[in-house]
Amino acid sequence: MSDEGSAGQAGIESGKPELRRMLVKLSGEAFMDSSKGYGIDIDTVHSMAEELAEVRGLGIQFALVVGGGNIWRGGAESAKGIDRTTADYMGMLATVMNALALQDALEKNGVATRVQTAITMQAIAEPHISHRALRHLEKGRVVIFACGTGNPYFSTDTAAALRALEIGADAILKATKVEGVYDMDPVKHPEAKMFKRLSYLEVLNRELEVMDATAISLCMDNSLPILVFNLFEHGNLRRLCSGHDVGTIVCSER
Repeated sequence: MSDEGSAGQAGIESGKPELRRMLVKLSGEAFMDSSKGYGIDIDTVHSMAEELAEVRGLGIQFALVVGGGNIWRGGAESAKGIDRTTADYMGMLATVMNALALQDALEKNGVATRVQTAITMQAIAEPHISHRALRHLEKGRVVIFACGTGNPYFSTDTAAALRALEIGADAILKATKVEGVYDMDPVKHPEAKMFKRLSYLEVLNRELEVMDATAISLCMDNSLPILVFNLFEHGNLRRLCSGHDVGTIVCSER
């Protein structure tokens, strides 16, 4: 990792995020209209793009990994009888639809982007090449990674950890619709307690739904911090990237 990346991680570990390059993880659910429970809500996508464009204005390099659960969930569909490998590949294709929708919205906000896919589909996106992704970031472009890792049985959470390490990101920013990580579902339990800081082991031992165990382990092995925050509160992402106390930090030491 670059010296700049190490400096950024040191800032986060001390409780004061210093982000020069980051990877934002967007679940498929972030793209959908919650009233419908599926599909892509264009107004929601444009709202996300506006928040991301604000951060790009700060000069911070960032890439994104998008999920596809708003369109297709491989694990859930395989339980209904579809071969798991086939179902997972279908889920990867769903992430491409989300990536293209977000690319369009970002471009309309004046942000230059590139979509890279782990499964080659040359007519609509670049194949994933880590060195090319780095060059895009250095030139001020936003890179959107789709198709997860390109392998069945691996989630887009794991893809986010992998891509973040490949590009030398200072942290993974896990975008959610709640303020951070809670001890129970805050939607169902108003008394739920939000954590400001957690260790990787606490997340694993408590089985908190931050990212899946493979992704958490990969971050832990490489001391890659995870910042969980509410993307849909206007200005939250900008405040987080400016060093303000936003959301929950998951790192080596609590």
